Amino acid sequence: MAKNAKKNVKKVVLAYSGGLDTSVALRWLQDTYGCEVVTFTADIGQGDELEPARKKAEMLGIKRIYVENLREEFVRDFVFPMFRANALYEGVYLLGTSIARPLIAKRQIEIAREVGADAVAHGATGKGNDQVRFELTYYALEPGIKVIAPWREWDLNSRTQLIEYAEKHQIPIPKGKRGEPPYSMDANLLHVSYEGRALEDPWRAPDESMFLRTVAVERAPDKAREITVDFERGDPVAVDGKRMRPAALLAHLNKIAGAHGVGRTDLVENRFVGMKSRGVYETPGGTVLSVAHRAVESLTLDRGAAHLKDEMMPRYAELVYNGFWFSPEREMLQALIDKSQARVMGTVRLKLYKGNVQVTGRRSNASLYNQELVTFEADQVYDQRDAEGFIKLNALRLRLRAQADRKRR
Repeated sequence: MAKNAKKNVKKVVLAYSGGLDTSVALRWLQDTYGCEVVTFTADIGQGDELEPARKKAEMLGIKRIYVENLREEFVRDFVFPMFRANALYEGVYLLGTSIARPLIAKRQIEIAREVGADAVAHGATGKGNDQVRFELTYYALEPGIKVIAPWREWDLNSRTQLIEYAEKHQIPIPKGKRGEPPYSMDANLLHVSYEGRALEDPWRAPDESMFLRTVAVERAPDKAREITVDFERGDPVAVDGKRMRPAALLAHLNKIAGAHGVGRTDLVENRFVGMKSRGVYETPGGTVLSVAHRAVESLTLDRGAAHLKDEMMPRYAELVYNGFWFSPEREMLQALIDKSQARVMGTVRLKLYKGNVQVTGRRSNASLYNQELVTFEADQVYDQRDAEGFIKLNALRLRLRAQADRKRR
């Protein structure tokens, strides 16, 4: 960035975790741009004590510090709408990191407006997806905002250089950061992700001590746990008959499912920037909700609606993964998906056992399931002879093609 452009930055809002990268970024912004830095730390259920981030920002001379609890908004307005779509990126990933970034970036832009900042900054690297997710949201909500991505500007290209910079500027470094950490971790109320370093070899198995929310299936209870989940308009509202707010419900399911080893995923995914990446994820409560939501939809969605949703799901998941939450196409898809959820209500019974989630029952007042039609016993509703004409009509094009093929021989 040109020197004049840097001079034009008077105040910047930094997405700040209090970790090594963003603490270095904070001081680097002060030194490089000579601007006032406002820090924003979002509590989205990562499980960390956030007060140390506030204290570290104060120690680094920051006057305006935002530390906000966004857990309810995260689950209600981002996770649950995504789960209505049954979204799975590349058929596997429940998008735990992807769905958190637009919320953080949205609130960052709101703070920038409140404090009169002319720029926003993040600590995402130039190789990953998060830089895209943050910045697409910034520009969608505030088209003229200046974006500063330190990893794309500075010459601190290694962990050692970051630590040296921190030591030079008296930035406190957690003891675990002085040695090369075995992986990079990101957490929120939906999941915990692990990637990089020790996990970069896709053949290498994750170290069992790494996992925070799930027990190994070998250590999971030998007795299954049966639970019920109630849905209204496509969203979960109760577990075992007890109604809960969205964040509390997801946290409760994380605890129950994690204790039974549910929700571990190890995959090689295609990043939006073009490279493949190996990621290991823990999504215990989300895994239960994904299975349960499909089960209640199986009763309440018409075949055409259900199949159309399944056709749209990969596209929807790709939009979330790539950072297009605030795009018109995602909003259009969401409107269609939400329309489909008007009848998606009822109760699903599930069994959790040794890493597995098994549906054992489902019921709904809006059920389209008709036992009189499907029974193998004698009935007065369905005339089986009607199937002959139905089959012949559907076979017509197949028969015509076969006849034409025979004529050419």
